[in-house]
Amino acid sequence: MSELTLETAQIIANATLKTAREKGFKPLSVVVYDQRGAIKAILSEDGTSLKRAEIAMGKAYGALAMGVGSRALHKMATDRPYFVAAAAHAVGGQLIPVPGGVLIKDGQGRILGAVGVSGDTSDNDEIAAAGGIGTAGLTFDSGA
Repeated sequence: MSELTLETAQIIANATLKTAREKGFKPLSVVVYDQRGAIKAILSEDGTSLKRAEIAMGKAYGALAMGVGSRALHKMATDRPYFVAAAAHAVGGQLIPVPGGVLIKDGQGRILGAVGVSGDTSDNDEIAAAGGIGTAGLTFDSGA
């Protein structure tokens, strides 16, 4: 697979929310970007707070822009806060350095896109994203 199709993005988004429901997580927003940074799918469950989708977008877009999962960005923000602040500025503020932004990779390790999730704890957001990506038969990279 060399690109993330709309069908695959929809599978990932729906499976992410299904994973969250099975685990009893709070209502989530999920966004799926392709490798170019174009939004392929975005869903927000009933009961999410107002800006959850935008937070999910920042997690995913930041991961995609930097080429690492947002868990790695969180570590960078702790270790090198000035760098992450500058990187956030460079990507127009769309970089939220907490877990929940997960890279989508194919079997050869190529980045196909990213998933961002927001609504529960950052760790649970990441778990939901990983579940969605795995359901689609792809590999997730959280930056751990």
